[in-house]
Amino acid sequence: MTDEKIGKTSVTFFATYPPRKCGIGTFTHDLARNVSQRYGEELSAKGNVNIAALNDRPEGYEYGPEVGFEINAQNKLDYRRAADYVNLSDTRVVNVQHEYGIFGGEDGENLLTFLDVVRKPVISTLHTILKNPSDHQREVLKEVCNLSTEVVVLANKGKELLRDVYDVPPDKVSMIPHGAPDVPFLDTSYYKEDYEIEGRSVILTFGLLGPNKGIEVAIEAMEQVAKEFPESLYIVLGATHPHVKKEKGEEYRLNLERMVREKGLQNNVVFHEMFVPLDELKKYLVTSDIYLTPYLSREQISSGTLAYAVALGNAVVSTPYWYAEELLADGRGKLVPFEDPDATGKAIIDLLANEGKRQSMRRSAYQFGRDMIWHSVASKYQEKYNEAIDKYKKDVKVSSGKQIDPSDSLPDLPEVKLDYLRTLTDDTGIYQHASYTVPNRKFGYTTDDNARGAIVALDQWKIFGEDSALELLRTYLSFLGSAIDPETGQARNYLSFDRQWEREERTEDAHGRLVWAAGTLIKKRPNESLVGYGNQLFHQAVDSVNDFTSPRAWAFSILGIRRYLDKFEGDRNTKLLGSSLADRLFERFKENSSDDWIWPEDSVTYENARLPQALICWGDFTSNQKMKDWGLKSLRWLMEIQTDSSRGIISLIGNDGWLVRGEDKADYDQQPVEVAALIDANWQAWKATESGEYLENIYIAFNWFLGKNDLGVTLYDFRSGGCRDGLHPSRVNENEGAESTLSWLMSLQRMYKLMGELKSKPEFEQRSDATTKNK
Repeated sequence: MTDEKIGKTSVTFFATYPPRKCGIGTFTHDLARNVSQRYGEELSAKGNVNIAALNDRPEGYEYGPEVGFEINAQNKLDYRRAADYVNLSDTRVVNVQHEYGIFGGEDGENLLTFLDVVRKPVISTLHTILKNPSDHQREVLKEVCNLSTEVVVLANKGKELLRDVYDVPPDKVSMIPHGAPDVPFLDTSYYKEDYEIEGRSVILTFGLLGPNKGIEVAIEAMEQVAKEFPESLYIVLGATHPHVKKEKGEEYRLNLERMVREKGLQNNVVFHEMFVPLDELKKYLVTSDIYLTPYLSREQISSGTLAYAVALGNAVVSTPYWYAEELLADGRGKLVPFEDPDATGKAIIDLLANEGKRQSMRRSAYQFGRDMIWHSVASKYQEKYNEAIDKYKKDVKVSSGKQIDPSDSLPDLPEVKLDYLRTLTDDTGIYQHASYTVPNRKFGYTTDDNARGAIVALDQWKIFGEDSALELLRTYLSFLGSAIDPETGQARNYLSFDRQWEREERTEDAHGRLVWAAGTLIKKRPNESLVGYGNQLFHQAVDSVNDFTSPRAWAFSILGIRRYLDKFEGDRNTKLLGSSLADRLFERFKENSSDDWIWPEDSVTYENARLPQALICWGDFTSNQKMKDWGLKSLRWLMEIQTDSSRGIISLIGNDGWLVRGEDKADYDQQPVEVAALIDANWQAWKATESGEYLENIYIAFNWFLGKNDLGVTLYDFRSGGCRDGLHPSRVNENEGAESTLSWLMSLQRMYKLMGELKSKPEFEQRSDATTKNK
């Protein structure tokens, strides 16, 4: 697959990260940096590579700008917050670097909280896989794999262990080698002068020190090496592991230094206690005649230090832990038994004495290591990211017909913020369009958007008691009042930035939305003066709708009239008007529908769900069961043709061709206004029937905003509080205009209202209590 085809996939790494001293952190930084370079970027706050970094201390670390989120590893709530952060970000895939010890909880089980909540494809790279885990270790890693879209191991042995010990399906697991820097094949004398060790044979071990490293075995081996090669020098490069140092201080290092003195090896063994930067580490590795890993544990499935040594062309002597057996096969290194200083010493002596054998081993290792260069490894991860996205789209499932348990299944809701709405609004009204997040004055304002804006402002005041929303409301109401043409009594829709109304042939839909907004104002009743204005506006507008021919204008007007009647149910004439519009819409449905086309027109176009919503609303209000049933039937049909049940996502009718009777639907461009209508219509159906089918539809539709859609991308912009304008065939429309943002806010507000309605039901409280006990 070429780089052009792979493209730039936004990824968040979930791991430790420098300056924290940790091998996983180093790995993550190297991989993240190389993925960014393949994107033609540097790591930054605005790039396609983001880091969620795990902290092992309350104060955290002085991270670079690419770290967008920090997690206290011991705080389980932080994992949930991290998942919310990822869900609402532009990230398309998450790459978890897994090692039991870096995550909080028993055996790192806190990670499962993140994996349970995150709604993006996850690739988990496993750095430790135990052959004989405890029961709990096995459960934790098995669940990590289960909750991951793809699993990556660093050696083929890992695939075998996951299959045999953890029951992970083989087709879920891939091997991508540990990465290493790209360094020319150089003679080992190249840098020795820099370290003032010309003419000496250098043996090197590097990495964070701890009791499992077997350095004491290497020191014993150096006794016989020093006798044969008095000028030989064993360099132990690396600081004590922070966790070892925290528990036991420098006890291990001091014991090693004492051992060196006791054996009289001060001229042959030195400790360079430092965490070296990459450029310095490469020089140390090039300088080494032999690289030594005398580790004590066989169950080691990866080693960054060994990967670096092989890729740079070192002659290696190692104990036969799993990773070493695989990397050093076919003559790429020499394996010696565990805790055997005699065999270790003899292997070192043999290589130092046999220049040809050592150089042959070096060349073999270097050639093998070409596939381990970070640039190549980053390319493999890029391919895996895209594979995971495609697989995630196919693997997401819907539970057909099953009632949702709201205490578990409704998504965590982001805060309803009107900051960006205020950005889009001036003293005239709300701008129709934006270029990215900057209001675009060229396209002026519309009655459609200002009507939606009035409803959002009213709900913000009603649900959250946000009085400042009423200032926005007054601006939108002023616009709506001026929209009615005094000559025709009909609403005009488009107002230019210089406040000139554009003449259009028909503006019935915009007029209907105005009636909807005015009726909502009367129902919500923020104060008497605003209700008075709303009543005046409603009656100015409602008289014209009886002559309308647009089914959508009828639907919006029905919704507005129904809300008006919540306050003035005795208004017989307005009720008769609502019934007349509903009857016309109902007749249009019956006349135009067939078994496979339950729709009042020959094309399904724009803000479609408002039509069945109006039938359900009015049928329920007037106890017209047939009207309500037709609305429910049409809504189910509309959901069916826009739901990809194999992936459990909404796949909307696109406005680039719509859905014409007898033809296939347009898949793009998909727009947020359709989702807002679907959510409201399914809420109306749930209120009329209390069927869990419609709650599930609401959940699926709402998640369209949060990434469960055809592209697997989030449309809600958690930074601005706005919403992107829609889905194109290969990308999201990055502009955040009024219609999209208002549709998102209407949907989010509806979700908050729904949560309140559900929590007031006794059966919800019982389920919630049961869930809490089970947890």
